[in-house]
Amino acid sequence: MFRNTCLVCESNQTKRIIDLGMHPFADTFVSQEFLSLSEQVYPLQCDLCEECGQIQTSCITNPYDRYSARDYSYTSANSSFSKNHWKEYAEEVSKNVSLETDSLIVEIGSNDGYLLKQLKDLGFENCIGIDPSATMANEAKEKHGVETIVGLFEDVDLACEDWKNSDSRCSLIIANNVFNHSNNPVGMINGVAKLLKEDGYFVYELPYWLTLLKTNKFDQIYHEHVSYFTATSSYNLLKKAGLSIVKIEVVDYHGGSLRVYAKKSAPAINDELKQMMAEERTYGVFSVDTYEEYMRSVIEQRDKFMINLYDIKLSGGSIIGVGAAAKGNTFLNFYNLDNSLLDYVTDSSRFKQGKFTPLTRIPIQSDEVFRKYNEVYAVILSWNIADKLKGILTKINPKVKFITLEGSLND
Repeated sequence: MFRNTCLVCESNQTKRIIDLGMHPFADTFVSQEFLSLSEQVYPLQCDLCEECGQIQTSCITNPYDRYSARDYSYTSANSSFSKNHWKEYAEEVSKNVSLETDSLIVEIGSNDGYLLKQLKDLGFENCIGIDPSATMANEAKEKHGVETIVGLFEDVDLACEDWKNSDSRCSLIIANNVFNHSNNPVGMINGVAKLLKEDGYFVYELPYWLTLLKTNKFDQIYHEHVSYFTATSSYNLLKKAGLSIVKIEVVDYHGGSLRVYAKKSAPAINDELKQMMAEERTYGVFSVDTYEEYMRSVIEQRDKFMINLYDIKLSGGSIIGVGAAAKGNTFLNFYNLDNSLLDYVTDSSRFKQGKFTPLTRIPIQSDEVFRKYNEVYAVILSWNIADKLKGILTKINPKVKFITLEGSLND
């Protein structure tokens, strides 16, 4: 089933801007017991609303299928880079919103509880997570001592009338890399507003669409990401619930992410927001013509990569992908890189090792698998931490050679 109206303004003036073919859920890895079963695949396409600038996937998928049908494998504390980011995040947010130590803090999509643990370590003990994965909720409790309500936020919200009708409403609600996952972003933001104190803050962080366009990337597009955020779309969505942006910035996470601070107040556009919105218009983010050139460039980049990859395979070379991430799976599926071309994909997460990439069925191992090769090539799928990964891999196997996502070779 396809969406025929905008998720934010309900306009039917939506235009197809991106088509990456058929893809499975990018953040669901296949365990040995399910190898005999096929994955669900859907058209991975994006539409642009010409009325309000909302960018969204065209194909409707079920949130339960995306997050709960199989064990969810992503963890917030999956690398030292991630850990450092969330520690910095906790410090910066707590400083910018001036919380009392007894403030109620709720994180939507709290995952393994690592961020809330950082806030608890700063003295904010009243932290509650909400996450649809029972596996991650258990990890949060056992590893970080973070209480987590299992469920989708839209469902949990209905069961929390005591939060809405008392002084115990939230002083801070956080939603990182999950606000873009909602099939009903307007309903979600209305739920946030109901749970928020009058002087409370809503802070979210997610990949910045303008950065994706500027860097000619496409791999942060996948079914789990229903909406794709800009400063403009953030403003338009938040004002639906009477929230206004008080601070907005781009941070160096996932290759470039928006971090937005919002409060209950009349919609206003400060200088920071005004500048970002102007840059988006100038770049052509809301013009269909921009995406014709973008898709042409992405396809050309894929073709050049595959020429180089087949040259390596024809000469008898072995190739391993590095980083079993959702964006890596979008890359693998769009490039048709399966287990006949890549020996393995490696990842540091114990939740992913021993499983297989969706649809492409490449076995996932630790980086130690590089030791068994005399000569081997690596494609770093987690490009946002490429320098760190290169350092790790060259210590394991000094002979490893690196293929960039554009197809060139780096020693």
